[in-house]
Formats: sequence, structure tokens, C-alpha cells
Amino acid sequence: MSRLIQARIAPIAGLFFALTLLAGCALTMRDQPRDDPFEPSAFFADGASARVPVADTVARGQLQTDTLFATGRIGRDFAETFPFTITLETLERGHERYDIFCSPCHGLVGEGNGLVTEYGMPNPPSFHDPDLRDEPSGYYFALITGGTRVMPSYASRIPPADRWAIVAYIRALQLSQSADLSQVPADQLPLLQQTDTITK
Repeated sequence: MSRLIQARIAPIAGLFFALTLLAGCALTMRDQPRDDPFEPSAFFADGASARVPVADTVARGQLQTDTLFATGRIGRDFAETFPFTITLETLERGHERYDIFCSPCHGLVGEGNGLVTEYGMPNPPSFHDPDLRDEPSGYYFALITGGTRVMPSYASRIPPADRWAIVAYIRALQLSQSADLSQVPADQLPLLQQTDTITK
């Protein structure tokens, strides 16, 4: 074998050998000694591998000191009020989150005619039905948190502050669909009339 061929093969062979060694030495999390959940263990005197959490232990990020903010309730009753002041920024955030999580079923203005209803899903009730419109704000927060019937829980997908922002936006939708001209600020009437002319 010529020296030229040897010079070309040697680095490739060395690299292959090094990679083989590295692959053989690699350790992953699954290779370490561990106990599966509820698997018996000889390490503890009671034979269990899992320990009971210390009394009153709270998982990081799960401490709830504000019951209204975390549950939407005051005592046993759904709250009529919000746990913080609603601002334009809150409504904008609620609008964004509503469009992502709620509008596929409830529709863009909350009439219960979202896109999924075109594919066989039942229509949810309209937010503009008088009975539903009269429900307290905490009721909506609790529904988003716990779900109901066909609607799943969104507790793990939407943080509490965003759930409240969505409720605020739903309230804004309800106001927008049930308001009359006497409730529109005078300086906004020309804009409203211009929009009405454009849509006709």
C-alpha cells in the first residue's frame, strides 16, 4: 500500500476509532441507577422508593395567596369583580389570547359560531344570551380553569392573569354587541357612522 493511500486512510480510521470509543462511553439519564415511581426499594426502612411530601409543601410557582385571583370566587360565590384593574393593555392581551384559545369554538365576537362548528362540533352558547351575559366574571374564569362538558380545562395552558384578561375581553365583546348609540362617546360617533357607511 502506497504511503499516499496510507496517509489518506489513517485520519479516517482514527476518527472512526475515536467515535466508537465516545459512543461506548456516553452515559445518559436512563443509564443511571434509579427507582421507578412506587417501585419497592431497600434504601428506606418502609420499603418504598417515594417519600411523602413535607406537610404544607407547595410546588414552586403554585403558591396561591389570592383566592379571588386563583379561583374566581369570593368564599363560595363567583366574584362579580376582577382581582386587578382592567386597562387597555389587559384588554389587548385578552383579545390576543381569546383569538388563540377561544375563537375557534366561540367565534370572533362570541356568538358561538367558531370554525370548529363547521366540522361537526356542537355550537357553544353565545356570550350574548341574556342569561350568560348576566353571569358574574368569576363564573367565566372558573369555566376557563375547569372546563365544562365538551370544553376542556385550560388551567395548564393559560396562566391565571391571562384567563382574567380573556374574561375582561369577553365583557368588552358583550358590551360591544349590546350597546346603543346613547352609550357611544360623542367624539366617536362620526367614526362609527363612517364605518357603518363603509360596510353597507
